[in-house]
Amino acid sequence: MRALTWQGNSDVRVEDVPDPTIQQPTDAIVRVTSTAICGSDLHLYSVLGAFLHPGDVLGHEFMGIVEEVGPEAAGHLSVGDRVVVPFNISCGHCWMCSRGLFAQCETTQNTKQGKGASLFGYTDLYGAVPGGQAEYVRVPQAQFGPVKVPHEGADERYLYLSDILPTAWQGVKYANVPDGGTLAVMGLGPVGQLAVRSALKLGEASRVIGVDLVPERLETAKAWGAEVLDLRDVDGGGRDPQKVGEAIREMTGGRGADSVLEAVGMEAHGNPVAHKAISAVAHLPGPLGRPAIEKAGIDRLAALHSSIEAVRRGGTVSVSGVYGGMVDPMPMMTMFDKGIAMRMGQCHVKQWTQELFDVANRSEDLLGLEQLATHRVSLEEAPAMYEVFQKKQDNCLKVVLKP
Repeated sequence: MRALTWQGNSDVRVEDVPDPTIQQPTDAIVRVTSTAICGSDLHLYSVLGAFLHPGDVLGHEFMGIVEEVGPEAAGHLSVGDRVVVPFNISCGHCWMCSRGLFAQCETTQNTKQGKGASLFGYTDLYGAVPGGQAEYVRVPQAQFGPVKVPHEGADERYLYLSDILPTAWQGVKYANVPDGGTLAVMGLGPVGQLAVRSALKLGEASRVIGVDLVPERLETAKAWGAEVLDLRDVDGGGRDPQKVGEAIREMTGGRGADSVLEAVGMEAHGNPVAHKAISAVAHLPGPLGRPAIEKAGIDRLAALHSSIEAVRRGGTVSVSGVYGGMVDPMPMMTMFDKGIAMRMGQCHVKQWTQELFDVANRSEDLLGLEQLATHRVSLEEAPAMYEVFQKKQDNCLKVVLKP
């Protein structure tokens, strides 16, 4: 089959790889009909290469048709079912899963790496499970994970249930916006856009302020009802978190946002020195790069620090952006003095599946899921689209691939 493979830093290629097969009784094989490039995939493209190997199949947002079912998954799935597959692989019955903490599933947890549940297409740290940017995928824990969806309707109505929609929704819920409160969303990529829409359309916030520096992304959020803050208009171009905080306070009567959702992560704009250091580590060979990241890794923290500055005293910062640094400096005096709450972590996809499926399955496309993608191309065009998406070229917001 054809699949997108990692070959090196900023080097991904579509190649022929062996077809997946049933390996465990709880497996299923899914023929992929749509798969997307996620912002988290870009971290693999340019930062976390030390934990990848040439030939690793990428991708964790996908859906398709069940082609084969293992004997212990047959009670949940049948050949021919149309399914969307959560990006984290969880069993549904362990201690963590029974408490809704599916991203920490103890059956697929990577204890040797000190990490949580396995993820599709996401490095040795998370199980090295081949991903979904391929024609076919082996789906472990298929007795629980895959979500059956109607055979009618466009793929994109359901595709984002795999990751970015529940990630955005969890971020909004974790933000704990008070009644009548204001939510600031830092970063208006796909997760940020869906957070804006979810917060406003599903009644989680009375006012949403979207923060970014890409004109098209600001305009998209504005069209969905958000007020916007263009970081290019902030002193220093948004590089100084204190200036960003001042700008948000000016928009909120001097107090700051009740809640802030950080939807950017480790590759935020704003710190060229950190960018150079991270790039240097990313180009080290695996045996050198892994300990450097694990023991002394840093992130570009402008978005996170701006979120801490922008939230009001006693407010909540919700972190949906992915971070991987081990020695990141944090403004503990500010955090303690302001008395803020913070919540973060991988999305527990299936905790939110039913309520979001009900939203996605309405006759009205309430969250504009079918219009979110700006680029729809064949799998063969994936390498070019990784570069376009990373560099935010051609107004690229979301890429959907068709194997």
